[in-house]
Amino acid sequence: MPEKRPTLRALGGRGVTIAVPKGRILKPLADLLEKVGVRREALLADDRTLMREDREAGVSFLLLKPDDVPTYVEYGAADLGVVGRDVLLEREYDLYAPVDLGIGRCRMMVAGLPDRPAPPRTLRVATKFPNIAAAHYARRGIPVEIIFVQGSVELAPITGLADVIVDLVESGETLRQNGLVTFETICDVSSVVVANRAALKLKRDAIAPILAALEPARAATTDARTASPGTRRASRSAG
Repeated sequence: MPEKRPTLRALGGRGVTIAVPKGRILKPLADLLEKVGVRREALLADDRTLMREDREAGVSFLLLKPDDVPTYVEYGAADLGVVGRDVLLEREYDLYAPVDLGIGRCRMMVAGLPDRPAPPRTLRVATKFPNIAAAHYARRGIPVEIIFVQGSVELAPITGLADVIVDLVESGETLRQNGLVTFETICDVSSVVVANRAALKLKRDAIAPILAALEPARAATTDARTASPGTRRASRSAG
C-alpha cells in the first residue's frame, strides 16, 4: 500500500502567507497544492480578490505579477513564494529556494533568423532578461550590445533591431510562426519555492511542514510527467 503523502491540514502551517504568480502557472500550481490539502478554490476563484485564504489549511495567498513575487517575500510581506527561476537568475534577491516544483518548465534560449550572416559590428541581443543575456555572452567571451525590450521580442531580428534574441521558450511555436529558429540553450527554467530568511527561523514550525508536504507532491508530479510522453540561494548568476 503506497505511503500516504502529508498534507498541510495534517502537518500545520498556520499563519503562513504564500505569494503566488497570476497567469498561466496558477492552475498547475493549484493542482500541485491540492495534492497537499489546499482547496483549489483558494487560488482559482473567479473574482478579482488579490488576497485569498484557506483557513482549514492555515495558509493565505497573495496573487501578484510574477516579477513581484520575490520582492514581497524578500521584504517579509509573504513568508513563501512561487516564482520562475528566470526571475531569480535575472535579479539578485536575499532568499532561499529550497524546493523546485517542476512546473512551468521551459528553457531560456538564444534564437534568431536562420542562416543569419555574422554582423559587421558588435552582436546586438534583444531581450527582457538583460542580466541573463549579458552573463551568458560574458562567459563565452563574446562582446554584445544588449537591447532591452518588454514584449514581442520576436520582432527584433525580423525588423533588424537586433541580430538575435534571448527569451523563454516553451513549445517554440511562436518562434516558428515568426520564422525564427533556436541556436542554443542558456538554462532550463521551472517554478521554485522561495522563502524569506527571517521567516524560516521565526516560523520554522509552520513553514517546514509546507516544504515537507510539497517535496513528495512535486516528486509525484514529476513521475506522472515522465510516465506520460535542495536548498539553494537565489542569485543573479545565470549559471
